Amino acid sequence: MFKHILLPTDGSSIASAMIKKTLAFAKETGAKVTGIHVMADYQIFTYQPEMLADTREQYARDSAAHARVFLAEIENAAKELGVPCETKLVTDEQPYEAICKAATDNGCDVICMSSHGRRGVKGLLLGSETQKVLTHATVPVLVFR
Repeated sequence: MFKHILLPTDGSSIASAMIKKTLAFAKETGAKVTGIHVMADYQIFTYQPEMLADTREQYARDSAAHARVFLAEIENAAKELGVPCETKLVTDEQPYEAICKAATDNGCDVICMSSHGRRGVKGLLLGSETQKVLTHATVPVLVFR
């Protein structure tokens, strides 16, 4: 069965529910877990770049603070269940690419993700990181709805 699970989180309530399910699955199978949050690169369009010097730093601080909260949720739940766990914060413009790379780099044999269930035009416009991971991952992907 699976021995090393990659557990991406975006901090949403859907991800929180998926974290609990994934950690219960990890405990049952004796797997270890690597939690990951992918922080988007700072981007903004402006005609006055000098106005953005402090903004980039503030964005990085705020994003890292949010990520620590998201990852702490995984760490705390894993500790409570006695599941071996480590967490990683990654910055990448394409979250799905970072997730697939993390699975390979960390020797994970499955990725457990949540899906927001967006369909139709909303799904097309907002995109789906889960769908992109399903398309590009080289390991199995277990999707929680």
